[in-house]
Amino acid sequence: MEQIETDGNRVTGVIVDGTSIAARRVASNIDAHQTFRRLVSESALPDGFVRAVDRIDYASASAKINLAVDQLPDFLCCPGHQEPGPQHRGTIHIGTGCEYLEAAYNDARQGQISQRPIVEMTIPTSVDSTLAPRGQHILSLFVQYAPYQLADGPWDDMARQTLLDRCLDEIARYAPNVPDSVLHHQVLSPVDLERTFGLTGGNIFQGAMPLHQLFNLRPVPGWADHRTPLDGLYLCGSAAHPGGGVMGACGRNAAREMIRDGR
Repeated sequence: MEQIETDGNRVTGVIVDGTSIAARRVASNIDAHQTFRRLVSESALPDGFVRAVDRIDYASASAKINLAVDQLPDFLCCPGHQEPGPQHRGTIHIGTGCEYLEAAYNDARQGQISQRPIVEMTIPTSVDSTLAPRGQHILSLFVQYAPYQLADGPWDDMARQTLLDRCLDEIARYAPNVPDSVLHHQVLSPVDLERTFGLTGGNIFQGAMPLHQLFNLRPVPGWADHRTPLDGLYLCGSAAHPGGGVMGACGRNAAREMIRDGR
């Protein structure tokens, strides 16, 4: 999509691949910055609203790593199993306590990749074997902390490799076979997440989630009901209340308000 079209304070459609598509209602599943500063003409929005959008904090320090492996993790707590079992399903959290979490966070505050990252690992192939060739698996890692802006330089291949190595070191404490089982890897830094998926600041929650950006203050004060200053334009993603998390509440809430307005 290149543009959200407006007439006065009302949405009239969108432009996709150069083609104008008329619409009485448009639901935006991208963040507020991308919606209002890239797709909507600034002249169509109140000045105060634009300033509020510009103040949204997109600070982020999370990364994504995808691994293709030729073995399932052989966990020390449940050794000797190469068929998917309960230990491979759900989300596997690596972060041994508050001191561990605080140390990882403090590294990020200094603009450093966490020496010992917090890793949340899922194994999609443990529940759907068709996602990978026979005998192979996918490990999906959500990683903290990896600052958007590193103190020592850009997010280059060396920085990505450092993050990968540190994550593999942590996983190896619990499943020593994992590092040697890796066939291919993909490391997505916050900069990569921004470039690839349009996530401002690489923030997967479409905006940081401190108290001053939650509840009736999300995305900005006065616009927490999924509506926007443009009649017919709604926010249906994590930029809106209640924010990030795999729950679908943002979309459900936006759909409810769109139905109400259509009556």
